[in-house]
Amino acid sequence: MLGTLAGCTSPGSESGAAAGGGEFGGRTLTSAAELPERFSTPLPIPPVKRPARTTADTDYYDITAREARVEILPGLRTAIMGYDGIFPGPTIATRRGRRTVLRYRNQLDVPTVVHLHGGHTPPESDGFPTDLVLPATGGARFAEQAVGGRTSTGTRDYTYPLDQRAATLWYHDHRMGFTGPQVWRGLAGFLLVTDDEEAALPLPRAERDIPLMIADRAFDADGSLRYPSMDPRLISMAGVDADHMAGAAGDVVLVNGAPWPELEVDAARYRFRILNASNARRYELALDPAPHGGGPFTQIGSDQGLLAAPLRHTTLPIAPAERFDVVVDFSGWPVGTRVTLTNRAGGGGTGQIMRFVVARRATDDSRIPARLSSIEPLPTASATRRPWMFRKGRVTSMGTDAAGWVINGREFDPRRVDAAPRLGEVEVWRLATDAYHPVHIHLSPFQVLSRDGGPPGPADHGWKDTIDLRPKQYADVAVRFDDYAGRYLLHCHNLEHEDMAMMATFRTGR
Repeated sequence: MLGTLAGCTSPGSESGAAAGGGEFGGRTLTSAAELPERFSTPLPIPPVKRPARTTADTDYYDITAREARVEILPGLRTAIMGYDGIFPGPTIATRRGRRTVLRYRNQLDVPTVVHLHGGHTPPESDGFPTDLVLPATGGARFAEQAVGGRTSTGTRDYTYPLDQRAATLWYHDHRMGFTGPQVWRGLAGFLLVTDDEEAALPLPRAERDIPLMIADRAFDADGSLRYPSMDPRLISMAGVDADHMAGAAGDVVLVNGAPWPELEVDAARYRFRILNASNARRYELALDPAPHGGGPFTQIGSDQGLLAAPLRHTTLPIAPAERFDVVVDFSGWPVGTRVTLTNRAGGGGTGQIMRFVVARRATDDSRIPARLSSIEPLPTASATRRPWMFRKGRVTSMGTDAAGWVINGREFDPRRVDAAPRLGEVEVWRLATDAYHPVHIHLSPFQVLSRDGGPPGPADHGWKDTIDLRPKQYADVAVRFDDYAGRYLLHCHNLEHEDMAMMATFRTGR
């Protein structure tokens, strides 16, 4: 953990209660820029990246992290950190078992780390937070931040075997102490895996299969992104000011990088791959007006791919880093209807996300099968059990003593290993909280067994890699780590919590 966590109230911030932050416990930053009329911007779709070259079993992609100035708010230019200079970054679409090599170049002035969130990945390519890719010039000044890490200068190859189920994954920055501001500034993109099982299903596809990256941001009057970093240059002082240590949020909701966009749709079924890429904000998604018959969201997949069978939802709670794969049948509304995707956990600008306009009748040969996949429960009778307590605590890194976030009473230390699970063996981990904590486990997916000793929640089905935990709640999850020996992370995916020490290392072995 780098830097200190002290600070004072930053300009343009509101209390959580005043700004709708109660749903995540943090504070919402207020934009000074003139904001656009809602639903006046078409929904952009991130471009699909083409491989630089392919072989019989491997696709090679060249991606560069660089600064760019882009138009997010109409008439203003916003400086971002973007993969290939765009936000979101380009989508990588690949197939199960196709080895994917990301040839990554860092042209920023600060270190970066790429993590494939949800990837079943060897440790050297997982994006451990001190495995820094240093800037091509001036990287020596960051040497002390690479504690116990594998560093490289300028470039690195990340190898993803992708021998895993079809799923909606995403890649993002994971630099220790600076993940929050660097993702906030744009370092995030989709990676979509398909397989034969999914391809055989008659689900919506092509232009009716749409990824939706939801992320809240705040803007200064000149269009620049507003974020409460202790060091706005992102050089040495990690973390955020004290007012935002519970989480930073914005008052503008972006979908695929556009503010409150609109999408014309056919009166047909659409598949939406929904990702909450916000730093801290949780959403409770709903459609207004609701269709006749209710249950507008038919969930077909979770973080780690298809469910065993579809589930109907009236609302969909989604925490940072969670993904929900849903089908919406727009034939349930008359042509001409404007359907708003709302956030029942928000208010003001954060109470609405985007709008769909049912524009025309159309043929639709898709359907949702009653059976989607097969999911075998992990055996837990003889499983090793481990407790993990996520709570507020003291952080003493770099000679400081300040408020932060800890796991099992200890702040993150990249040199320490907190658990050593054996490959191939099932473990049951109890994840307990004091506040809102979306917990993410690297390397392997898990199955939610229970919440507070009762059944899993309605959104807990299937294979997960992130679970939304509310204050003073606990959940038991079953996990089996396979294939790769090495060190990985367990952490809170509220990025301000993560940056302020709420991570732990486990090392898999035989």
